[in-house]
Amino acid sequence: MAVKKKIKTPDRDEMAQIIADSLNSLISDEDKVAFFLDGYDETPIDLDDWVSTGATMLDLAISNRSHGGLPVGRIVEITGLEQSGKSLLAAHVIANTQKRGGIGVIIDTESSVHDDFYRAIGLDMSKLVYVHAEAIEDVFDMITNIIEKVRKTEKDKIVTIVVDSVSAASTKSEIESKFTKDGYATDKAIILSKAMRKVTNMLAKQRILLIFTNQLRQKMNAMPFADQYTTSGGMALRFHSSIRLRLKMISKIKNSSNDVIGVSVKAIVMKNRCGPPLREAIFDIYFDRGIDDYSAWLKVMKEKKLIRQAGAWYKFTDENGEEHKFQSKDFAEFLEADPDRKSKIYDDICENIIMSYRSTDKKPIFEDAEE
Repeated sequence: MAVKKKIKTPDRDEMAQIIADSLNSLISDEDKVAFFLDGYDETPIDLDDWVSTGATMLDLAISNRSHGGLPVGRIVEITGLEQSGKSLLAAHVIANTQKRGGIGVIIDTESSVHDDFYRAIGLDMSKLVYVHAEAIEDVFDMITNIIEKVRKTEKDKIVTIVVDSVSAASTKSEIESKFTKDGYATDKAIILSKAMRKVTNMLAKQRILLIFTNQLRQKMNAMPFADQYTTSGGMALRFHSSIRLRLKMISKIKNSSNDVIGVSVKAIVMKNRCGPPLREAIFDIYFDRGIDDYSAWLKVMKEKKLIRQAGAWYKFTDENGEEHKFQSKDFAEFLEADPDRKSKIYDDICENIIMSYRSTDKKPIFEDAEE
């Protein structure tokens, strides 16, 4: 877990302290509503834990920090067309939650969970809670129930909840109706709007990551240069989400027999309250094992000129001046053979990707948190 740097707390303004104390006196319990953000007080906006997506370059694009990923205590929406990797990415997040001793919950509205594939990408099925749901009302009843249970038990254990998907969830009134045209279907949007207002603040102080997958739909009458896609369920989910990802399949991966064995995916951070928005990451997904993270490392190293290529061979010079030669198929083995070398390469990639925030006088005001 990243450790926050110590910040020297300045003398507080007397009037500011009076206002904060006055606001905190409005409530009867020990919880605070007014905070100062320059000290060590824990506030609802604190982000001190992240769960990896399984794609290192996407983690960096989202969190803009080393060893980042998706923020715990926040809401994330993963959107995309069919077969773009939405459910797979969410499954990788659950697998990484489990590796940290956490629990994964899948609320499945599509009846599409593939347990053999989940095992292949590293999910521990004994730590995975599977729930089938049809109505969006039931989905949010389950989410609030989980949050309340976690509050009363192990508050330090990370829990990742995945709702897969919003577009497939119906409403109770729709389930009870017949297959006829009912006019404007606004029930889901109204229910989502109310539910998101309740859930967002409940999550803020909990070690719970809430992920929704949602299918893109073509937007009717969209202007030529405007966004051609939208999502179902109205605007509430996109408004309350801290992170919105859009996945897009950009190419197919074939073997020597010309069989399609995977796809290359581009992820765009459409909205980001935890770092710079509109950043992109490209990674490969194989149908038999999920995300191939190291191939993305190699691509970025070539782009940032951290490695030299000569035909089918790559040459890397370490900090001691020693030159290493390998082919792309051996890159994973090259990294794993020396943990120190792997860590140094990761640091070099971070240095080339992470954006530093700067004040108006052009001096850096934010550096990546120390490990």
